[in-house]
Amino acid sequence: MTPNINISPDIKLSIKQTFGIESAMDVDAFSKKSEYVPEIDKTYKFDKDTTLAILSGFSFNKRVLIQGYHGTGKSTHIEQIAARLNWPCIRINLDSHVSRIDLIGKDSIIIKDGKQVTEFKEGILPWSIQNPVALVFDEYDAGRPDVMFVIQRVLESEGNFTLLDKNKVIKQNKFFRLFATTNTVGLGDTTGLYHGTQQINQGQMDRWNIVSTLNYLSLEKEMEIILSKNKNFNNSKGKEQVSNMIKVASLTRKGFMAGDISTVMSPRTVLHWAENSEIFKDIGYAFRVTFLNKCDDAEKNTIAEYYQRCFGEELPESMINIQI
Repeated sequence: MTPNINISPDIKLSIKQTFGIESAMDVDAFSKKSEYVPEIDKTYKFDKDTTLAILSGFSFNKRVLIQGYHGTGKSTHIEQIAARLNWPCIRINLDSHVSRIDLIGKDSIIIKDGKQVTEFKEGILPWSIQNPVALVFDEYDAGRPDVMFVIQRVLESEGNFTLLDKNKVIKQNKFFRLFATTNTVGLGDTTGLYHGTQQINQGQMDRWNIVSTLNYLSLEKEMEIILSKNKNFNNSKGKEQVSNMIKVASLTRKGFMAGDISTVMSPRTVLHWAENSEIFKDIGYAFRVTFLNKCDDAEKNTIAEYYQRCFGEELPESMINIQI
């Protein structure tokens, strides 16, 4: 891994001034930015409850799990808070390809003094533990069992990590922080919406100090986000169009949760739809290339109906029934 980060939080930031949330609390932060700090999105809108949960993780070294539907901004929330605190932040997607070796490390052959020798290279987990880093596990409920048991070792805020491959006990850096995002709440996929998720060991779930739920925003909040990133829609006609886009998205979310359709429009998708509408100057065509083309052919008529109900016009038949 790269060299250690030899810095510590050295300033305090007001939560009210930094995040626009009513709170008398201050939070630790870094005055200098390292290469691992995410870029600030100045237009980002923070959810109060989720923000306070994440800030408690940074301030009081709590393990914070953010649960919610995909596309709601769980990981982005953590990143944007880290960006404003100048806190180094590393994200790992726990898909089925991430193995124990990826996290812990492995023996590698290197050239030393002109000879090939075997040397153990620490993985991302031992490196993170030893540094003032916020480590974020995305898709936490999709992790393999062997990987989850490795993570369980570091869920205790004061817990040491034994690196058996080097007969070494690693102590956690005082400013190491651990977060995770998940679609389910550790009980597996009880809805049929998230295939590939696993039940999480109850002993492991108990080690997460704080669990926060972040679901889809209200129409007003979502519109605020879309308009902040697409200034050309910030007029009466544009606001009506964005409102209708969000209403279409809301219908897909209800249909998704009811099991009527298998693809859902996240706030991110709506944002892309608005951006593509600016490119093509055609909301219907932008809808097709942004979302409709991703959907199952058997569901396209249902989704086209959502569009018609919100915009008061039908999509051209050629957009729905595409011959391959």
